[in-house]
Amino acid sequence: MAIKTAMVRARLDPALKKKAEKIFEIVGLTESEAVRLFYKNVVITRGLPFTLSIPNDETKLAIEEARRGEFSIKHNSIDSLFLDLKS
Repeated sequence: MAIKTAMVRARLDPALKKKAEKIFEIVGLTESEAVRLFYKNVVITRGLPFTLSIPNDETKLAIEEARRGEFSIKHNSIDSLFLDLKS
């Protein structure tokens, strides 16, 4: 087993840290294990273990509308939604 001597330090928003720690506790991980898991996944996938993308203008507008609780398209039923998605 490799000797663990390298150290990683990061500044985080305290609220974000607390929320993450609660999740780590639920899944049975320490903070160190969670960071180690992230690093291992970076190596295994040869990149970040999640997708990062820059939204296009249409997506940015939809995100802004959703945050304001506004939606440019409204549906009265699930059938109406699926019909719209098909077109």
